[in-house]
Amino acid sequence: MGVTNVFARKELKYRLTASQDRFLREALAPYVRPDQYGESTICNIYYDTPDFRLIRKSIEKPVYKEKLRLRSYGPAGPDDNTFLELKKKYKGIVYKRRICLPEQDAMNYLSGKSPLPEENQISKELDWFLDFYGNLQPAVYLDYDRTAYYSKDDPDLRITFDRNIHFRTDDLSLQSLPGGRFVIRPGESIMEIKADGAMPLWLTALLTQANAQRTPFSKYGTAYQMLLEKEPEQSFFTGGILSA
Repeated sequence: MGVTNVFARKELKYRLTASQDRFLREALAPYVRPDQYGESTICNIYYDTPDFRLIRKSIEKPVYKEKLRLRSYGPAGPDDNTFLELKKKYKGIVYKRRICLPEQDAMNYLSGKSPLPEENQISKELDWFLDFYGNLQPAVYLDYDRTAYYSKDDPDLRITFDRNIHFRTDDLSLQSLPGGRFVIRPGESIMEIKADGAMPLWLTALLTQANAQRTPFSKYGTAYQMLLEKEPEQSFFTGGILSA
């Protein structure tokens, strides 16, 4: 089945203008290096219940929330690696369980056609999650261009910039090309700081210079709210699948 990963960290988000994005990426250069993915296009399929129980609960900002997504770096063929991720947030700390497996194996598992190739703690959590919610299905496809860095002094400190964020509610396949409606204005970006501990002083100073303000932001949550604003919920939900 490949690589398994477990993460527990804080994630701080900032919505940046084009000029703030440009300033920070230039100012960060002495302190960071590109991570293993560097520049990439990230493609995701978010899973939810027919009544959008997961994202509706998340928008209410509870103490605990969770989501399930299937991710790839660029479009993925049936044999290409994807990441099945269970993401939980409790009291501001993000916990992520991730399994790497081929796209076809992931889709077979999520559609109930076959179990995961290996059994371990993460697979048991995924099994429990799917059994608990019972009727999870593809809800939203979401993609974006990401530039990712890590600190030269602390490899566990990661900083990412996400641009060209799109979503759609049809063609919910990682095998398809990216594209859809913009989630934020072209030129803007979402910067995320992902850290196990305190933010270094040099980073705090750069954020102050850029006048960057921390902003709670959910890509999937924003996409869902855009759909609600476009038309009533019951009209774009048909047969258990979102349709724009």
